[in-house]
Amino acid sequence: MALQSAPKLLYTPSSVFSANDRLVFADFVGLSNRRLRRRRLSSAASRRLSSYAGGNCAVSPAIKAVLHLQRVNCAAASRKSSSGQVFEQQVVNLEDIIAERGACGVGFIANLENKGSHQIVEDALIALGCMEHRGGCGADNDSGDGAGVMTAIPWDLFDQWGREEGLGSFDKSHTGVGMVFLPRDETLAQEAKRVVVNTFAQEGVDVIAWRSVPINVSVVGRNAKETMPNIQQVFVRIVKEESIDDIERELYICRKLIEKAASSEPWASELYFCSLSNQTIVYKGMLRSEALGMFYADLQNELYTSSFAIYHRRYSTNTSPRWPLAQPMRFLGHNGEINTIQGNLNWMRSRETSLKSPVWRGRESEIRPFGNPRASDSANLDSAAELLIRSGRTPEEALMILVPEAYKNHPTLMIKYPEVVDFYDYYKGQMEAWDGPALLLFSDGKTVGACLDRNGLRPARYWRTSDNVVYVASEVGVLPMDESKITLKGRLGPGMMISVDLPSGQVYENTEVKKRVASSNPYGDWVKENLRSLKPVNFLSSAVMESDAILRYQQAFGYSSEDVQMVIESMASQGKEPTFCMGDDIPLAVLSQKPHMLYDYFKQRFAQVTNPPIDPLREGLVMSLEVNIGKRRNILEVGPENASQVILSSPVLNERVFESLLSDPLLKAQVLPTFFDIRKGIEGSLEKTLNRLCEAADEAVRNGSQLLVLSDRSDELEPTRPAIPILLAVGAVHQHLIQNGLRMSASIVAETAQCFSTHQFACLIGYGARFPASLKDLPRWIFHGFRIPASGWQRQRSKSGGGRPEEGEWWSVVLARETLSFWVKAFSEDTAKRLENFGFIQFRPGGVYLGISLCSYDGFRDPISVWYEGMLAASCVLGGEYHSNNPEMSKLLHKAVRNKSESAYAVYQQHLANRPVLRDLLEFKSDRAPIPVGKVEPASSIVQRFCTGGMSLGAISRETHEAIAIAMNRLGGKSNSGEGGEDPIRWRPLTDVVDGYSPTLPHLKGLQNGDTATSAIKQVASGRFGVTPTFLVNADQLEIKIAQGAKPGEGGQLPGKKVSAYIARLRNSKPGVPLISPPPHHDIYSIEDLAQLIYDLHQINPKAKVSVKLVAEAGIGTVASGVAKGNADVIQISGHDGGTGASPISSIKHAGGPWELGLTETHQTLIENGLRERVILRVDGGFRSGVDVMMAAAMGADEYGFGSLAMIATGCVMARICHTNNCPVGVASQREELRARFPGVPGDLVNYFLYVAEEVSSAVMLGWVRGMLAQLGYEKLDDVIGRTDLLKPRDISLMKTQHLDLSYILSSVGLPTMSSTAIRNQEVHTNGPVLDDQILLDPEIADAIENEKIVNKTFKIYNVDRAVCGRIAGVVAKKYGDTGFAGQLNITFTGSAGQSFACFLTPGMNIRLVGEANDYVGKGMAGGELVVAPPENPGFCPEDATIVGNTCLYGATGGQVFVRGKAGERFAVRNSLAQAVVEGTGDHCCEYMTGGCVVVLGKAGRNVAAGMTGGLAYILDEDDTLIPKVNKEIVKIQRVTAPVGQMQLKSLIEAHVEKTGSSKGAAILKDWDKYLPLFWQLVPPSEEDTPEASAAYEGEAAGQVTLQSA
Repeated sequence: MALQSAPKLLYTPSSVFSANDRLVFADFVGLSNRRLRRRRLSSAASRRLSSYAGGNCAVSPAIKAVLHLQRVNCAAASRKSSSGQVFEQQVVNLEDIIAERGACGVGFIANLENKGSHQIVEDALIALGCMEHRGGCGADNDSGDGAGVMTAIPWDLFDQWGREEGLGSFDKSHTGVGMVFLPRDETLAQEAKRVVVNTFAQEGVDVIAWRSVPINVSVVGRNAKETMPNIQQVFVRIVKEESIDDIERELYICRKLIEKAASSEPWASELYFCSLSNQTIVYKGMLRSEALGMFYADLQNELYTSSFAIYHRRYSTNTSPRWPLAQPMRFLGHNGEINTIQGNLNWMRSRETSLKSPVWRGRESEIRPFGNPRASDSANLDSAAELLIRSGRTPEEALMILVPEAYKNHPTLMIKYPEVVDFYDYYKGQMEAWDGPALLLFSDGKTVGACLDRNGLRPARYWRTSDNVVYVASEVGVLPMDESKITLKGRLGPGMMISVDLPSGQVYENTEVKKRVASSNPYGDWVKENLRSLKPVNFLSSAVMESDAILRYQQAFGYSSEDVQMVIESMASQGKEPTFCMGDDIPLAVLSQKPHMLYDYFKQRFAQVTNPPIDPLREGLVMSLEVNIGKRRNILEVGPENASQVILSSPVLNERVFESLLSDPLLKAQVLPTFFDIRKGIEGSLEKTLNRLCEAADEAVRNGSQLLVLSDRSDELEPTRPAIPILLAVGAVHQHLIQNGLRMSASIVAETAQCFSTHQFACLIGYGARFPASLKDLPRWIFHGFRIPASGWQRQRSKSGGGRPEEGEWWSVVLARETLSFWVKAFSEDTAKRLENFGFIQFRPGGVYLGISLCSYDGFRDPISVWYEGMLAASCVLGGEYHSNNPEMSKLLHKAVRNKSESAYAVYQQHLANRPVLRDLLEFKSDRAPIPVGKVEPASSIVQRFCTGGMSLGAISRETHEAIAIAMNRLGGKSNSGEGGEDPIRWRPLTDVVDGYSPTLPHLKGLQNGDTATSAIKQVASGRFGVTPTFLVNADQLEIKIAQGAKPGEGGQLPGKKVSAYIARLRNSKPGVPLISPPPHHDIYSIEDLAQLIYDLHQINPKAKVSVKLVAEAGIGTVASGVAKGNADVIQISGHDGGTGASPISSIKHAGGPWELGLTETHQTLIENGLRERVILRVDGGFRSGVDVMMAAAMGADEYGFGSLAMIATGCVMARICHTNNCPVGVASQREELRARFPGVPGDLVNYFLYVAEEVSSAVMLGWVRGMLAQLGYEKLDDVIGRTDLLKPRDISLMKTQHLDLSYILSSVGLPTMSSTAIRNQEVHTNGPVLDDQILLDPEIADAIENEKIVNKTFKIYNVDRAVCGRIAGVVAKKYGDTGFAGQLNITFTGSAGQSFACFLTPGMNIRLVGEANDYVGKGMAGGELVVAPPENPGFCPEDATIVGNTCLYGATGGQVFVRGKAGERFAVRNSLAQAVVEGTGDHCCEYMTGGCVVVLGKAGRNVAAGMTGGLAYILDEDDTLIPKVNKEIVKIQRVTAPVGQMQLKSLIEAHVEKTGSSKGAAILKDWDKYLPLFWQLVPPSEEDTPEASAAYEGEAAGQVTLQSA
């Protein structure tokens, strides 16, 4: 991808504001501005909006025929490569990384007899076609994101061609075949071929021939055709090597040399080797699944035979056609995303000089580099694996090193396979994990296999047949299969691997593979003899400083009163990070007038859509705080010396652990002071001091030090000798060592008093300091909170989906995009060059750099003024930080809306005039003459574009929630339900209003007949609270909340004191029990998962538009492109300053970015990719006036969201205690006495929005949208949307910098081909023809639904039939609600069901599947019955077979499920009321359950019952292994002693046997007295007193079984 030069950065002259959050700017603008400016398609047809079936291209009739599909148009319709690139010696550019994200569908087929056949190839192509829905298409809806296959080299085919060409047959043992993408231009292609031939000749390798690969261009999409390469194969003879490994190594060297030779050529980016091998070949391209076999004629040739095939269908969030990024790569086919890629690439680059192996015969320097920042994450992981394999590692060993499992505290590994634990311990300090959702298929031609990431975030199913063929795939059902021939069915769980040795025909499952690899060397001995472990020790028992000295040190190191009172004291006293609410309404650091520490200019990264965040509390088993320090040696060689390191339990050290490190004789620690002396003039300047610091670090490492301690410890504070900001010092030394090839030789410790919050620790770790340590001179009470930075860092790391400190280092926990002009090395050139002199360093007349905003300098100013200026950023203190939401503003707004006072609103507008916010650095310009306001679009039309934020009923009171909804419905706008459901009584218009009051809603006033309190937008959040079929079908829009501005990447929790009886009823939970929302949606771990949830929602409610809520961050445009391709109707971009809910303070202040940048990037990226017309763009975050609306419109938004201001308009007084349930005016409380104080009426909010939209008098007209439009000369809001040419920088002076460049926001890549109104009025996107439609057309089914009758029907089902039963359930729920249907729909399906089978079932739907199912079975079901069983007489043992996939019963609120077989990970996650019986589960069973009952008649995986606050689980434990697998944080584990519980368990097993024919269940019932004592009952506190759990319970009659309430 050709990248533009680095952007300038948000411009403005200087004055009223202050400089700290620069980071966001650089962050966003830098990354966004350097996106590839792709060629836009000129015609409207290029971006035509079709019935976009799930964002994917249609499944071909040929594939349907193979699957014997009888119905027409089945449901599926619905960076540069490492070659040719010059490796730049700098830290990788984050923008390159985030420009390519994606996910896919993958699989392999292998013949265990190693017999090649064309059938293997045919089957791979069929299976590939059946996973088309997991891939994506470009804007032309025809260019696939990529499809490909890897096979053995088809020598028979090539021999025939060779004979036809007069070459004869090839010498298979000494011939290599390269599949090459050459430049499109014939002249350039010839030049490229000359370079290839010359390089081979220099290596003594003969080029036998070139072959033009026969292709059919007619099946290539238009966009892909524009960049389609010249595809040829090159045949070479290697005569100087004999072994296969040496031949492969020589071909690898040749390819690397060709890439280097071509790197300086103008066509370098167009030369790419898909494969160059003696064993394997890759056919791939920017194609749809069905097109691959038609495009490459070779794949249709009967002579093309292979004993294995890996196939891959890509879904890229970036739609720019890039043929090399299609997969498989040279070794791997990757489904998922490596979210640690930036750190991985930096560490790989840093270790290059240390990588040596005898197999390379001294040629290591010729094959560097080992990564390419401009290639995709998959390509770079492939490159790392290739290096290890070519250096002598087996594929299995290479993948175990690169993608280790979560082995710490793993019961099975620790007890049965300690040698595997030793292997992982040995490599943990040598190679950082390549972490993220990943199903990796691999092959070197001799071995073919698959492995899964440590958290099991991608689906992977496998099966084996009696004719000795093994299959692995993302889904079951991708091939027609005789079930009687299947001898084994299973799945890969977290961190698991399966491998097939083709020469021997052996299949090795997980532990067999790992035991073989781990036994190859005495890793246990090496670890025991060389790895030193330092155990945690207590802090010093008393403080060593007096109070006045403490105060002076705090001031000197930049502590404000807010830091001490809000952060440090809270952490020390409560043992947790403080919680705050109502968002962040202070200026970005760069715009602030107040001093800020350097950390405040940085923003944390977080995961959304393309990979999930992790729950650090409930799923902490996949995370670790352990860190290794010491030299990292040569990863290509093994030996005991590599284990010579020190291992620590946490990256946060106390003084005693720190002293132990200093005294370690092997580490040879070197302490480097970090002070600069301003008395020495230029020589004492910050720049010179940093240079000397780096030189000292360099010298220390060269002299053998393995531990550098950067210290700002000082016995005496001197005003003229301030400390360098520790983050700057760490970054400078870190980068210096990288550039000198020394970084792997030493670890960095920051001994500092400048680090006390979780965000600060994250910054230091992110820029190279592994183990921040604090000065022991600070008081003990500060240290009491220091366990919180460690866990807090873990929480922040989890936001982005990572698990270990090694991965966080330089992966950039934060996104700094600016730094000192004179010290570009501090954060790498890529980081530094985006911003010069950005506020925290300024000149003094004498030429000395003086840190006027540095914490160290501020500490020597007048103590009172320093503390006064730093006063509580949560409060509005006179002379303190500016707050957008302040009491004066609230009072003015209340006066304006309650009294309909134009003058008060005018004063309110004036109050906002000088806000230090990004958009207010701009102003409007126009070349048109003003027009009369009367000609402008009416306010009644403008307000229909307004929405309110997703504030949940529970977080805010019923009064507030309903008043906001009524107001928005009066206006024709949209309110948002937030998470938590909605009372059905609100869905009907009021007809009983008298004098403003209604018996229907007696708690509200100011009502009118005809009002409705329904929320037009109904939210589907990660907890799925209140999400029932009826809730979904009564929505105008359905919003998928991926992230929220106040805490992106984190989950939520409604405190138990806010869960009243009413809230509990709506959320299907229990009063007083806290409700947890997971950080990720557990059915969204990748972009194709999100597309599936969009599909599910369109399935149940085809009339509702589906919106996806994202939070602004760097790379948001790429994510939004994927969302648009996933068939979303609306994309919402939320700013960092929004959010009304309770959140950790570090998240509120340090995550997310300004919506101005996120919106601009999203709008422009969608236009560039031809996707803008597909989606409505909505934006929210700190909207307060018509000016904000107009600015957002000019930047591309169609609709505008108001959150905090909507609450203020209805009565909120900004007390900022929402999370305490003590809101003084009842806006955010569930307490009856406080709710009675609620002052608002719907009319207040109506007045506010009309003020925003309307012009009332000429004196204040410019504050309203209509007035501004009239002044600009435009009649409609449509006319200014996307018109950045109407904006210009304001003539404003900033206090901290003169270098803000706003050109990115002001730039334009064109306008959509449709007006905003036309985009908003489009029909809802469709899923295309689906099986449910066919079922609903059946007269008997239709009659049964209409007249509540009983009907029995049977249908065939295939994996391409997704969300089956969802639309039927929607029809039933719309007519009868969740419980009103009295008929019975008894429907049997036979075959392999696609994803989300039997989703959203309602009572009366009895569904039976004879076959198997994929992920998300029973999602959101509210009733009915679901039975899944294998066909009769299967060739496998059902209770040992995996028969349903991951995340079943997610968010279920009722019904019963019986599964004869095992389920995957996260069975019954967030189950509220469903009852289920299953014969085995994966990890995280019953996670976040709030009710219902789950019976497991077999083994369960790890982390059972994590976050389980309600319901019961019964788990059979025949081998006494369950206890270590249970998460004991909440639940109690006990035997089933209560008679009612015993009866409940037995009755469910009896029903299971009756409905499934389970032999396991029958055996248990037959010998009940033997098996009953083997069951464990898991009981959360809310269930302890129920008759099922308490043997002493006497309130229930014997034999009576109560349903578990949710």
